[in-house]
Amino acid sequence: MTYEIFWLSLLGLVVLALFFTFHVLRQYERGVIFFLGTFYSVKGPGLIIVVPFIQQMVRVDTRTLVYDVPSQDVISRDNVSVKVSAVLYFRVSDPELAICKVEDYFEATSQLAQTTLRSILGQHELDEMLANRDQLNTGIQTLLDEQTEPWGIKVINVEIKHVDLAESMIRAIAKQAEAERERRAKVIHATGELEASERLLEAANVLAQNPQALQLRYMQTLTEVARDRSTIIPFPLPIDLIDSLRSFSGGGGSDQDSD
Repeated sequence: MTYEIFWLSLLGLVVLALFFTFHVLRQYERGVIFFLGTFYSVKGPGLIIVVPFIQQMVRVDTRTLVYDVPSQDVISRDNVSVKVSAVLYFRVSDPELAICKVEDYFEATSQLAQTTLRSILGQHELDEMLANRDQLNTGIQTLLDEQTEPWGIKVINVEIKHVDLAESMIRAIAKQAEAERERRAKVIHATGELEASERLLEAANVLAQNPQALQLRYMQTLTEVARDRSTIIPFPLPIDLIDSLRSFSGGGGSDQDSD
C-alpha cells in the first residue's frame, strides 16, 4: 500500500513537471524566458520547453491592441475649452523591452496617450482641430511612437473621434458662419454690380460714338414692347430720330419737285 502511494505520488509529480515544462504558444504569442530571475531569451510560437523552478515564462500578445482614449478636457491655443476623445492602435514590437523596461506596457501607453493628446491639441486653435484632423493624428502618432519605442511598443495609428464643444460655443460658431455667408453674398453682389456698371459704361461709350446704333436700339425696344398687345406704354420720340425723318422727307420732296 505504501509503495502504491509512493508511485502514485511520483507519477503525479512527473505529470505536474511535464505540465509546467511544455508550453504551446500561438502564432501571435511570444514567451519571455527568465533563468533564475535573469532575462534569458524570447521563444515562440509553437512548442517550447521551460525547466520548472529554474526558468519562468511570461506570455506576450503581439497582436494590435485597441485603446479607447477617454474624453479629455483640452484648452486650445485660442482659449476655447473642448472635450476630445480618440482611439489608439498599437502593438508589442519587442517582447523583451515590453516586459523588462516597463511594469505594465498597456497602462503606461494608455496614460501617455492621454497626456500627449492634451499636450498636442493644446498647441492648436479650435479651427485647426476641426479642419486638420489628419495632420493632428499624424503628429500625435509620431510623438507617441518615439516615446514608446524604448518600451518595445509600436504605435500604428491614432484617430481623433470627437471634438465636443459647449452649447454656447456652438451657437457662437453658427453666428460666425452666418455672418461669413452674408459677407460673401454682399461681396458677390457688389462684384456683380461693378461688372454690370463697367459693361453699361462700355455700351454708353459705343452708343455715344455711333448715334445710329442708339436709334437702332431704340427701334428694337419699341418692337419688343409692341409684341405685348395688352399693355400700352407711351414712348417719347428722340429728337435725333425726328431730325432724321425730317431730313429724309425733305430730301424726298425736293426730288419730286425736280421731277
